[in-house]
Amino acid sequence: MARIVCDFFSEALSLNTTMTVMLPESSYQQASGNKGRLHPTLYLLHGYSDDHSIWSRRTSIERYAAELGLAVIMPDVDHSFYADMTYGKKYWTFLTEELPEKARSFFPLSSRREENFVAGLSMGGYGAFKWALNKPEQFAAAASLSGVLDIAKHNLERKDNDHPMALTMYNAFGGQDIKDTEHDIFYLIEKLARSDQDKPMLYQACGTEDFLYQDNLDFSKLVDRLRFEVTTTFDSGSHEWSYWDHHIQHVLKWLPISKHNESNPSQ
Repeated sequence: MARIVCDFFSEALSLNTTMTVMLPESSYQQASGNKGRLHPTLYLLHGYSDDHSIWSRRTSIERYAAELGLAVIMPDVDHSFYADMTYGKKYWTFLTEELPEKARSFFPLSSRREENFVAGLSMGGYGAFKWALNKPEQFAAAASLSGVLDIAKHNLERKDNDHPMALTMYNAFGGQDIKDTEHDIFYLIEKLARSDQDKPMLYQACGTEDFLYQDNLDFSKLVDRLRFEVTTTFDSGSHEWSYWDHHIQHVLKWLPISKHNESNPSQ
């Protein structure tokens, strides 16, 4: 795999930002035969206290993705909760509209829905489901590891208190109740379940000792009631990197992709 730290200017954010990119690497003998190859792509999202570099520093994602011929795009979204912030930058617009176009202009990435996936941990697990459920036409599959899935509940709990996360949630959502809005995963999956739109495959994992376990259990009960197809793993573990390093391997094996860079036409 080639690992690239890509600095670029974002019009949506009105600032320079950075993404870490991993691209499948052909041998010298294979290179000529792979010209025009567009790679299946995983957008891999970070958590609240992290940045674009964290997945490559704390897991073996490069080695795992190499076995599948999968490109990995890891953007930086600060403490945005993957929103166009009320008091801050337009990270939702950046992520869902600008980033894919920028990344495909820089690198040979497939734009086909069936070859695009999104995953994340904690705040990024929320972001992955938020993206895929708001824009199901963009992704074949989405995965959440220890996701902050009941963001509407946490937003209300943090309102008017001195928790360190209270200010950042206020900046993101403006102190408004976000239940039954485009920010609310529970609302989004009910809406999508009742629609005729193509539905992405979903994968949900959370440790039973994780402080976000109840969020994930409540979400699982909802999807069972809706009969929405979700692969769910609740096993022993807490909110830490050994759990995520282990489970991202399961996510990659679960993704509906072919191994070893099977060719597809340029687009």
